Amino acid sequence: MPKTEHILLESDVRQVPDLRDARTVHARIEFRSRLRRRVLRLEIIDYYYLSVRSHSRSLLLEYVLDLRFVDAPRRLRHISWRWITFSLVLIALASGIASQIGPSATRWWQHEWLLVCVPVIGVWAFATLVGVYRTTETVSLFSTYGAARLLECTGGLGTFQAFRRFMATLAAHIRLASGARRPTRAEHLRDEMREHLRLKEIGVLSAGEYETAKLRILDQHSPAHGVVTGGRPVDRGR
Repeated sequence: MPKTEHILLESDVRQVPDLRDARTVHARIEFRSRLRRRVLRLEIIDYYYLSVRSHSRSLLLEYVLDLRFVDAPRRLRHISWRWITFSLVLIALASGIASQIGPSATRWWQHEWLLVCVPVIGVWAFATLVGVYRTTETVSLFSTYGAARLLECTGGLGTFQAFRRFMATLAAHIRLASGARRPTRAEHLRDEMREHLRLKEIGVLSAGEYETAKLRILDQHSPAHGVVTGGRPVDRGR
């Protein structure tokens, strides 16, 4: 007989504010990634919530996150070492060719090495642009126990600087929201499960991401053989 966890999900729901309702805005930021053609608007509203509006070439997504279930912002910088190394090799090669042209008695625009140097410089410029484009900075938000990715913003160099002040304010509101969590572990489990279900229903999480997050939450909060907190059963395998 498969083991089940009995979790009540129906009661004590905190209403997440609608984006169209009047509200208090504590901080906001609009980030435009021209290379990736994406506009991201974030607002901290009513102390405990983050509104997200993401607009790209093919997708418009609007939703609200309950900060009680959000972990501290994470930052990741990806450096395109392969293209940067290739660019450095090319500039070293171009410099070596230029050193052959300089001391020569032949005028530089008539030198045979010039036919090699010009393409090398062109490829170097292309490699440098690709290296800069592929060097990215990403700011992400994950759920506390489910570890589901709730928000990801990737931009070029300077993204961290653009988000620095807003992320400091957001981290402070996440700490504030954590103090408003339900007092017991079982109650917080029910709340976080409901939040992940809500995010799945509005399209922020896929069905697979929701199931994975649900298992992580149950593993974090449940003893080895399951937990019973009352209410109807929720099957781990469902």
